[in-house]
Amino acid sequence: MRVLVVEDERRLAAALQRGLQAEGFSVDVAHDGSEGLWLASERDYDAIVLDIMLPGLNGYRVCARLRAGGCESGILMLTAKDGEYDEAEALDTGADDFLSKPFSYVVLVARLRALVRRTGRRSPQVMEFGDLVIDPAGQRCTRGGTEARLTSREFAVLEYLARRAGEVVAKRDILDNVWDAAYDGDLNVVEVHVSALRRKIDAPFGRAAVETVRGAGYRLAADGG
Repeated sequence: MRVLVVEDERRLAAALQRGLQAEGFSVDVAHDGSEGLWLASERDYDAIVLDIMLPGLNGYRVCARLRAGGCESGILMLTAKDGEYDEAEALDTGADDFLSKPFSYVVLVARLRALVRRTGRRSPQVMEFGDLVIDPAGQRCTRGGTEARLTSREFAVLEYLARRAGEVVAKRDILDNVWDAAYDGDLNVVEVHVSALRRKIDAPFGRAAVETVRGAGYRLAADGG
């Protein structure tokens, strides 16, 4: 799940990014309204965490412009403590939910997951490909009933391939949808993670679900290989 955090308090933004990444989210960060608006307009996010008090454009204006531009991402707005007028205006400008500062990180994660379920940006339903079962909500993958222990990043790569099962997916597409926008490393990091997936969900079971299409990318076999 790809999330954009728009928060000008840099320590809070960094803490949210680290925490959400540990939960398996792919997280981009913007520190002012204009940057947040640009990122949200250029990239496809499942959810946006949007502070109200931002340099440049405030959260209300960012939210309103995103909705006017057709953005369908779930928006969770961070409001002031006991700010009932902030909460009302947040909803009026198009936010789907709000959370008052200071907030519980556990509650934030739960709200984000619920927000994505409600907005339908990316269904958390279990996906089955033969005996390969992928459960996005539980972050679990099993093959013939045996659990494959994947890292958060490996699972994110597998989930992205699964949502496009049967299609050839380029390395660049995987990188853009699974890694953060700030990542500027080697494109071959995708190959490293795909190789790890094969060792965990294919090789031990004599299967070949993750196929390489030479010169084009990767494809997850719709029948599970």
